[in-house]
Amino acid sequence: MAKTKTKPDKKLYSRLRDNGVRKKIAGRAAEALPAKGSKSRKKAESLADDLTKAADSIRDRVGGGSRKRSKAAKKAAQTRKAKAAKRSKAAKKAAKTRS
Repeated sequence: MAKTKTKPDKKLYSRLRDNGVRKKIAGRAAEALPAKGSKSRKKAESLADDLTKAADSIRDRVGGGSRKRSKAAKKAAQTRKAKAAKRSKAAKKAAKTRS
């Protein structure tokens, strides 16, 4: 069986271009959509995932950093606080034994 080339979705292409998406990406997106009734959705889904990742990356940069980084910073602060409390407790115990 010969594979038929999918026709690009012209409306989607136009909408993406109007929203500032580059020609190459808009063309790929328009070609990736499966024909109605077609079961091959992998290409369209992978493209959607790529676009989502790109959008998340932009949001991270605009929003002042990654959400992952913020979570890591909170964990680090919690660890520092716990270790400081542990050192303080040990110092108080040592001071008690000296007096």
